[in-house]
Amino acid sequence: TNLLHLLRIVNTMLRSLARPLASLTGCKAASTTTGIKPGTKYGGKTTVTLIPASWTKRTAVCTLIPGDGVGPEICESVTTIFKEMAVPVEFETIELTKHTLNDEGSFNMAITSLKRNGVGLKGVLNRSGDFRHHNMEFRGNLDTYANVVRAVSFDGIKTHHTGIDLIAIRENTEGEYSCLEHESVPGVVESFKVITREKSMRIAKFAFDYALEHNRKKVTCIHKANIMKLSDGLFKSCCQEVSELYPTIDYDEQIVDNTCQQLVINPQQFDVMVMPNLYGNLVSNLAAGLVGGAGVVPSKSYGSEIAVFEPGARHTWMEMKGMYVANPVAMVLSSAFMLKHLTLHDAGDKLIQAVKLVLNKQSCKTRDLGGNATTPEMTRAILNELDTLYA
Repeated sequence: TNLLHLLRIVNTMLRSLARPLASLTGCKAASTTTGIKPGTKYGGKTTVTLIPASWTKRTAVCTLIPGDGVGPEICESVTTIFKEMAVPVEFETIELTKHTLNDEGSFNMAITSLKRNGVGLKGVLNRSGDFRHHNMEFRGNLDTYANVVRAVSFDGIKTHHTGIDLIAIRENTEGEYSCLEHESVPGVVESFKVITREKSMRIAKFAFDYALEHNRKKVTCIHKANIMKLSDGLFKSCCQEVSELYPTIDYDEQIVDNTCQQLVINPQQFDVMVMPNLYGNLVSNLAAGLVGGAGVVPSKSYGSEIAVFEPGARHTWMEMKGMYVANPVAMVLSSAFMLKHLTLHDAGDKLIQAVKLVLNKQSCKTRDLGGNATTPEMTRAILNELDTLYA
């Protein structure tokens, strides 16, 4: 046992030598303006608010919120992979679950950490006992207004369709998810859907900029303006207005119920899709199901100064908690996109490539993919492919 432990240490050291640290010149340094310092209960050595300049050139400090259900297990996969890749990233871990969500100190600690670090990796939070939805509160407090989910077909995952590569961009802060509802009289509940020109223009411009930056050819506005003529009508008109500023990108529109049908019949027709909050939730989950399920689809949410990376289909899988059988691929891919966001492009690209090799070779399959591999076994399979790529 001692010999095996020693071999693992040596193996980790060899990996570190084989994988040179990249510069983080584009990484946001921690701010000294915050007045709240996290207690050691939530961060240990990362409780300082000022990072020496010589350190920030080499190391990025990112917030890690494992969340509920299988979140801690799949986040453990990420931290294991990062350690063995020797990437210059240090996590400030915030233990926030449905049991601590109503503790304002814990929630505010997580918000403060994300605002200070500017980058976070987050699992899904279960709803707490009251009517507050803290996933929505996160997006509202951080103004991470643009959620981006990319659904891509993998050769090694057998699905009804092949050749899917679509981007679902979702306005993340208003719409039906404004959380404004009340019981006006007994038995009658009113729920407000809020659509504003400011935020509709903002998400439309984000979608076209994203398409331009990533060499995409078409943006489709998803709406229900035939029924909700004012709210969705405003969203659609904003997308139309912005589209005129991007003559090189094709633009079209679809009613959301037709979109769901078209996704099932011919998903290859879609490129970049932009939509209000609720439709984005439906479309991104449907798209995840088309390419292999919630375990293989990553996502990222952007604000003006903050980026949060998390699985694309927001499920906690509470029934599998502690069993270590969940597929970590969605979280691992999310972390790879986080590396690219931190300008660690080589490490991010190699991690994405390693995941694709594991899935396409079908060398390791978790339960959701029709196999029996555990979470640690999938993690080890990814690391083995990384060893080959770095050889």
